[in-house]
Amino acid sequence: MRLAKALVLLALCPMTGMAREVGEVDTAFKWLGPNHKIVVEAFDDPKVEGVTCYLSRAKTGGIKGGLGLAEDRAEASIACRQVGPIRMSEALEDGEVVFKERTSLVFKTMQVVRFFDEPRNTLIYLVYSDRVIEGSPQNAVTAIPVLPWGASR
Repeated sequence: MRLAKALVLLALCPMTGMAREVGEVDTAFKWLGPNHKIVVEAFDDPKVEGVTCYLSRAKTGGIKGGLGLAEDRAEASIACRQVGPIRMSEALEDGEVVFKERTSLVFKTMQVVRFFDEPRNTLIYLVYSDRVIEGSPQNAVTAIPVLPWGASR
């Protein structure tokens, strides 16, 4: 019984890892509950020092959104930038999840995965939404060439 309760609580907790909300804008007024909005969040790649990604995505408002029961839309945009010297703390795995957030009560998540294009010395970040049964083909991509930083230019 305790295990079942713990699993329910875990499913209700957001999967926000290290994202920090930078700002938001309202897109539709709701009489009850919060307005629909677009939020902009920033997060640092946990294995690549010197890279910050900015993710913009829709958040559903209203009563369901306010209670955390709404399913957010699959559209998102991403821009990752070099913000300091790039240092990789360990070997990178292509397709590794660097950010993941729940966008519905249980079955839908938005993920950012990283790839490294070694011949071009470029990091690529892809954001997409998936669902247990059927995901969405909507996605966005950004790339960062690994360049010298600061006085070493």
